[in-house]
Amino acid sequence: MPPRVHVVCTDLRYLPIETRVPLKFGPETVDCVTCARVRMEVSDEHGRRAVGWGETPLSVQWVWPSTVPYSSRFDRLQQLTEMLAEAWTTFEGEGHALEVGYDFQEQVLPELNRRINEQCGEDTGPVPHLAALVCCSPFDIALHDAYANLLGCGVYETYGAVLLHRDLSSFVKPARDTDISFKGRYPDEFLSRVVPERLAAWHLVGGLDPLDAGDCSGDEPDDGYPVLLGDWIDADGLKCLKIKLRGNDAAWDYERTVAVGRLAIDRGVVWLSADFNCTVSDPEYVNEVLDRLRDDEPRIFGMLLYVEQPFPYDLEANRIDVRSVSARKPLFMDESAHDWRLIDLGRSLGWSGVALKTCKTQTGALLSLCWARAHGMPLMVQDLTNPMLAQIPHVRLAAHAGTIMGVETNSMQFYPDASLAEEQVHPGIYRRRDGNLDLTSLGDRGFGYRVDMIERSLPEPAARFER
Repeated sequence: MPPRVHVVCTDLRYLPIETRVPLKFGPETVDCVTCARVRMEVSDEHGRRAVGWGETPLSVQWVWPSTVPYSSRFDRLQQLTEMLAEAWTTFEGEGHALEVGYDFQEQVLPELNRRINEQCGEDTGPVPHLAALVCCSPFDIALHDAYANLLGCGVYETYGAVLLHRDLSSFVKPARDTDISFKGRYPDEFLSRVVPERLAAWHLVGGLDPLDAGDCSGDEPDDGYPVLLGDWIDADGLKCLKIKLRGNDAAWDYERTVAVGRLAIDRGVVWLSADFNCTVSDPEYVNEVLDRLRDDEPRIFGMLLYVEQPFPYDLEANRIDVRSVSARKPLFMDESAHDWRLIDLGRSLGWSGVALKTCKTQTGALLSLCWARAHGMPLMVQDLTNPMLAQIPHVRLAAHAGTIMGVETNSMQFYPDASLAEEQVHPGIYRRRDGNLDLTSLGDRGFGYRVDMIERSLPEPAARFER
């Protein structure tokens, strides 16, 4: 029988990072972030033990857009993360990592989210479910890593019938308008058969990023890394650019897309994508930008591979028919795609594809991947500006998901020195060369972190719980 594991010990640490240049997220700007790093120990029914690691940036502006002060929101996320550390350690669930992760998210996470929201009051408002998922994710990632380490194999080798006690029908249900069945099917059926060793790297063009010298304020860093977009393209051999737009200023969005597109053409970039940052309420806003590009800048329009999440996070409260947008360009869910249920709703509203993120938990990303693949929806893997250990499960997911084109990866733009210790062991994962990431340094156990080789000094745990 395959082993059934349960959590026996959890350590939580916080690693603060400052950005070298600001990153604009919709109406807010990021100049620092704190990563939650988790060391989790599991045991099986025979008393065998193994350790796993997980890490996620607690990106407040992305998970909880609000006019409430950053410090108030961040304090709530830390509070919830520490509650989660205790809850994971005392959770009685056992089984495969996917099964334990799913049961925790179904049985425990909603109650913890409710409890933290009872404490929030009017000063901050409720913690969104997306924020709760992000706080939960380093624990869930560490669980998958520990389970594979217990077996002495890679994480993605564990997702078949040999090790899982339940098939996919225990976790997900097909769309009503299909004859798809998940009975007797397992995640490994939906993973890439050929896993690439290199992935095309998408570079983020933030709303504040200077395109040429005329855009510079004079406050840009002089630290040896590029500042101008053209210099980034030349230095890293970039072929894919993701353009952050405003979503509330159509003229600016159009002109920004054209300016980036023309520079991209001059520098040999092949693909573009457009991210409207969840600030659009009417599909016609996006349609007008796309139609103007089609008519006036056909080459740039042709380079647009897909459009990412123009509409509000809360899909259930904003059931916008988006078929007119997806008829023009593939339209990918990101912030709204918390789980397969919302992807099902999105599909019914006309969304084309799904952008996966490990920061919504490895368990959730894997089940969303399976659901989307079964329903013929293409996939991307998007970044949460993942530094340090957080980068590794992120690129692992992209390599196994079979994305339409590589992976978004931008921590080297905003805080490259944060990952210097990890870069010594995995140089191709923290530096983009010839437009690609190189995954050949990854180990063959767990996520392949090779933590014992990484010379990083860690702070004392902010929370530690032992069963």
